[in-house]
Amino acid sequence: MSDPRRLPDPRAAARRLPPGSAVLLRDSAPRLLRPLAALARAGGLRLLVAGQGRTAISLRAGLHLPDRRPAEHLLPFLLSRRRAGGALLSVAAHGRAGLARARRLGADLVILSPAFPTESHPGAPALGPLRWAALARRAGRPVVALGGLDPRSQRRLPRIHPPTRGGASGWAAIGGLL
Repeated sequence: MSDPRRLPDPRAAARRLPPGSAVLLRDSAPRLLRPLAALARAGGLRLLVAGQGRTAISLRAGLHLPDRRPAEHLLPFLLSRRRAGGALLSVAAHGRAGLARARRLGADLVILSPAFPTESHPGAPALGPLRWAALARRAGRPVVALGGLDPRSQRRLPRIHPPTRGGASGWAAIGGLL
C-alpha cells in the first residue's frame, strides 16, 4: 500500500513484489499513476486505486473503497466492472459495518485492519488476533490482513484455506515495504 508520507513513491517496493501481488495506491501523486500501472502490468501485479472510480477505469485497474471516506465515481466503476468484468473491488473494513458494505457491493476481497497496533495510527485500538479472526470468518470472501504485521505477528493470525473460512488470504503492508 502506498502512503503519502511514509511511502509516497511505491515504485521501488512494487518492483520487489512477486507476480500475483497487488499494489494499492492511496493518495498518490497523479504523475505516478500511469508509470505504476505500466510497472504493475509488466510485473504481473494487480493494481488498485483507492477511492477514485474513474481513475481506476482509465488505468484498467481495480478499485479500493476506503472505510472512512467516500469514493468518487463508484457507480461508473461498478457499471464498467459489470460490463467488462475482471476489475478487482476491495473494501476496507474495521468492523462489522465494513464487512456488510463489502457484501452489499459484491467486493472480491476485504482488507481488515488494524490487526495489531501500528506506527501509522499510534494509540488506536487494534483488533488483535481473536477479534480479527472472528470478523474474517464473517466476511464471506477472502480477507487481507493489514496493520502492525511482521513475521512474528503474521503467525498469530490464522491462515486457513479456502480463505473464506476465516483465515487471511494475504497480507498488506506499508511499513514492511520501507
